[in-house]
Amino acid sequence: MNFNKNQELLERACIGDDKATEELMISNLGLVRSIALKFRDRGVEYEDLVQIGSIGMLKAIRSFDLSKGTAFSTYAVPLIIGEIRRFLRDDGLIKVSRVYKQQGALLMREREKFIMENGCEPHLEELAKICGLTPQEATIAMDATACVNSLSASINGDDEGFTLESTLCDDKNEIDVRIEHIALSQAISSLPPLWRKIVTLRYLKEYSQQTTAKILGLTQVKISREEKKIFEALRKVLS
Repeated sequence: MNFNKNQELLERACIGDDKATEELMISNLGLVRSIALKFRDRGVEYEDLVQIGSIGMLKAIRSFDLSKGTAFSTYAVPLIIGEIRRFLRDDGLIKVSRVYKQQGALLMREREKFIMENGCEPHLEELAKICGLTPQEATIAMDATACVNSLSASINGDDEGFTLESTLCDDKNEIDVRIEHIALSQAISSLPPLWRKIVTLRYLKEYSQQTTAKILGLTQVKISREEKKIFEALRKVLS
């Protein structure tokens, strides 16, 4: 569908034209299917995920504001992803118990404290002992409450140059990558100005915490604390 036709349908759909809405739903079904594929291994049938994603698409069509100048796909992707994730979280097969959430939060707090005091990642056994858990309990809690990681974080804590960022596109097609970039961009744009500056300096320009702190007139400890808040905010938006 060409741009002008899509804009015409959006204009009609925004004033309640059901036929235009139906045409938009059909023409954008490929986008919904591409997003649903990302969640196909979560214990829910693929076609059911497509149906749930379609609800997100319908919400996007009905709430889209042409005057904002935002591309429709950029606006729709987070709503589709959010609808599917909400279903998996609230109605899906995988549930995270309150105990695991509490243990996961404790593990994350103690991990950050350990890194600040020792300048290195704690071993699983060390972290579990600090939190009064067995290694098995710690593993389950961390898996159940996994948070957003830095794309530049080293895998397995080594220095061989293998990062999370270098693995992103291995099993993803161009549409998957575009979807993730759109969702992340939307999430970052919703952050407060200071947080956006930190993200830009740390993860776009790849400055160290110390350099970032100097540019912004803050301490390195302050940057570290703000990054933790940023990751938590992004995790809530993207989950």
